[in-house]
Amino acid sequence: MQAPEQPADLQVCRTGTARAAANLGRMSDVRVRFCPSPTGNPHVGMVRTALFNWAYAKHTGGTFVFRIEDTDSARDSEQSYQQLLDALSWLGMSWDEGPEVGGPHAPYRQSQRMDFYKDVAQRLLDGGFAYHCFCTPEELEEQREQQKAAGRTPGYSGRCRDLSAVQRAERLAEGRQPAVRFRMPGTDFTWDDLVRGPLTFAAEHVPDYVLVRASGEPLYTLTNPCDDADMEITHVLRGEDLLSSTPRQIALYDALAKIGVGNGTTPRFGHLPYVMGEGNKKLSKRDPESSLQWYRDEGFVPEGLLNYLSLLGWSIGDDRDFFSMAEMAEVFDVADVNANPARFDLKKCTAINAAWIRELATDDLASRLERYLIADGALPEKPTHAQQALLRRAVPYVQERMETLRQGVHMLAFLFATDAGIYDEVTVGTPAFERDAADVASVINDDARAALQAARDALAAAGEWTHEALEAALRNALVEGLGLKPKLAFGPIRVAVSGRRVSPPLFESLELLGRERALARLDDLLN
Repeated sequence: MQAPEQPADLQVCRTGTARAAANLGRMSDVRVRFCPSPTGNPHVGMVRTALFNWAYAKHTGGTFVFRIEDTDSARDSEQSYQQLLDALSWLGMSWDEGPEVGGPHAPYRQSQRMDFYKDVAQRLLDGGFAYHCFCTPEELEEQREQQKAAGRTPGYSGRCRDLSAVQRAERLAEGRQPAVRFRMPGTDFTWDDLVRGPLTFAAEHVPDYVLVRASGEPLYTLTNPCDDADMEITHVLRGEDLLSSTPRQIALYDALAKIGVGNGTTPRFGHLPYVMGEGNKKLSKRDPESSLQWYRDEGFVPEGLLNYLSLLGWSIGDDRDFFSMAEMAEVFDVADVNANPARFDLKKCTAINAAWIRELATDDLASRLERYLIADGALPEKPTHAQQALLRRAVPYVQERMETLRQGVHMLAFLFATDAGIYDEVTVGTPAFERDAADVASVINDDARAALQAARDALAAAGEWTHEALEAALRNALVEGLGLKPKLAFGPIRVAVSGRRVSPPLFESLELLGRERALARLDDLLN
């Protein structure tokens, strides 16, 4: 995102000169769009759709359009809108046109395009491509019941299709407010789906449908194709759940071309496979693993999450599961997407995330962990230079052990915790050191206390405070001196100084913690 949004001067008909100017600088004429509704937290299925559109635009040198479909005032919210912007920014999927960037087809929020939809609906009525429907919900339900009883496919019967001017006036006089319904041409529809190949829908399964409610509110069935036509979208890559709406939209694109909306081109469609969750059911917004925010809270990195989501229906080839988004964009073709449902595997997603964490440079990983340590309260909002330096020193010792950044927080927080009577720049603004009660109970007993005392004495006498010297001193005192096995010898020390049974390597942890704080924590537990 680089430029502020342009003025919202929406013209129903764009000139050829404007179109030519909009095409300047493009490597290709491919234009794809990602157009979510701001109705709740973004979910991973939505992210997968955005990713495939983004990758196709990058691969072809085309344009990635980000559009907000926010005409449902009862469900849309400004908070969800901001979450969508934040989500794409966090994922690193920048858009070429859209909110906060602008572009030749601004505005990119449907709530700011209502006059456009009203104008198009009227022109469809004037051209005979749509008509006023006065049927009440009760009458429509009666029609459906009659059709089912007769063994016919339920759908609009066409009752208001050919009303005369007099009949329309009579219904208006009765106080009925009409909806605007599209007049389907009554033909079968066939198209070559980019993912599924040739598809055909019989005319009987695609009845006339509503474009504008009686309240005047435009529906998705109107706004989505209108925006695609006006924004000159060439490829529509979307979920399989929208497959049944495609014949209706193809008919509407044809009508829009005839009334001068867009450039007269019908997009090519590619319907992406379902993402399945547990029990071979479609992954639902209600499933915990579907929420993008959950992955952010748990400390998944964008590189890892996107890497895994790209595998849900697509493969880079050669049995490769680990690759960057730049590598994906270099070879991605929607024709290679598998039409079969893809199963979401949280374990595999986590493993790929762990692999990406291991790939990060030390300073980069330290910066990412710092944000989580601050959010968790383990570091102050503005860490000191000493705290940042200690974090960078500690990162290499946990990088191979982490699957998520959240795990890193649990492993490292003890290094910054405050000990009674000790004040330095490492513990400025941090909470008091605490141990996990269950871990203490599981390893600390009378035998452990003897080992802890011997460890305390050995560490106090250590000349150098390096992990090599500390390891030699403790092995000599506990393994050789007391005859303890390493697990029994070192487990209590780990809990004493880190508060947990799982931590960075023990001897390195002692070195990072420093002599004064390490001895203080041993004394605290012994006392």
